[in-house]
Amino acid sequence: MGIAQAVRMAIESISANKMRSFLTTLGIIIGVAAVIALVSVVDSVTNMITDTLKTMGTNSITVMITGRNSIQTLNPDKFIKFVQENPDLYDSISPNVSGNVVAKLGVNNVHTSLTGTTSTYKDTNNVKLSEGRFLNDLDIDGRQKVVVIGTYIKKELFGEESTIDKQIKINGQTFDVIGVMEEKQGSVSGGNDDVVIMPYTTAQRLIKDTRVRTYTIQGHSSETTKQSKEKISEFLTKELGSSDAFVALSQDEILEQVNTITGTMSMMLGGIAAISLIVGGIGIMNIMLVSVTERTREIGIRKAIGAKRRNILIQFLIESIVISLIGGIIGIALGYGITKGLGVIIDVKTTVSVGVITFAVVFSMIIGVFFGIYPANKASKLNPIEALRYE
Repeated sequence: MGIAQAVRMAIESISANKMRSFLTTLGIIIGVAAVIALVSVVDSVTNMITDTLKTMGTNSITVMITGRNSIQTLNPDKFIKFVQENPDLYDSISPNVSGNVVAKLGVNNVHTSLTGTTSTYKDTNNVKLSEGRFLNDLDIDGRQKVVVIGTYIKKELFGEESTIDKQIKINGQTFDVIGVMEEKQGSVSGGNDDVVIMPYTTAQRLIKDTRVRTYTIQGHSSETTKQSKEKISEFLTKELGSSDAFVALSQDEILEQVNTITGTMSMMLGGIAAISLIVGGIGIMNIMLVSVTERTREIGIRKAIGAKRRNILIQFLIESIVISLIGGIIGIALGYGITKGLGVIIDVKTTVSVGVITFAVVFSMIIGVFFGIYPANKASKLNPIEALRYE
């Protein structure tokens, strides 16, 4: 008996018991769909984060002040002066103050995130404007009450109207809108477009917190990033009194950490989802044992007219593989749909890689072979005389 004939017989056997076959493949379908959806969503989110970080440039260095007592001792102006005095190593520095605020216009109000920064933030974070201008040095030095808003804030407060030279209230204080950023993430709540940007000197007063915890430094070139980071570490250790009071990470180090974390998450989620495939494999083995019992006389007749043991083994093994493959194909389609649906919900451009699909198909075939061997072997070992006598 050839492989093609065995496949045809397997399909006929599956078609004869449609509901039972569907229930048998359900575990494989769920497992494959779960593996594809979870791994693809994690990979897509990783790619989005990586792309965002790459827009900041490979020579960017992020500094986070972590020591409670030392935060108050670091003067932002002194750090800015240090960067400006080393133009051979650094192009710019952006102190970043963050918090949560309420933006209001008339009866409309939005809970949003606040970023207090300087004029250099525009270049270090690849910010582009659809209207107006960005912050300048005069805004910072004069603690001006001006803001640049994201498209989500514009949509919620102004609709389609122009926002330039108009005013909004932030935490009860009046601010002039001087610019609107280009849309980045579909203008959804909690996204990159749900933000207001103002001078960090103004933000410190607004949220009543004079501490600056985060700085973004743009290095002069990627070749000097290591030297730039070392010099920053020396300066901060001297100013703060301890190297444990801060964390300085280059863009490459941040990317490496992100990839490590998301890679581990992807493996864990994929492993959890793969448990469904194992459960599905157990279901396949169970139903194949039932099939062997139901077709005992058929096996006896085939052996009596000359079928060899390997013919019976191949027949039932291929039937197990076909069941797994059918479940795998349906699972791929379902997983693709779930991935796209989750992408819409979390507003991330999701893609399903060929590697994930290949893994799901190959793994489902392995499940079919592994859990089909025992029933197929049992069928091939049946004594033809005893099989013919079976009622």
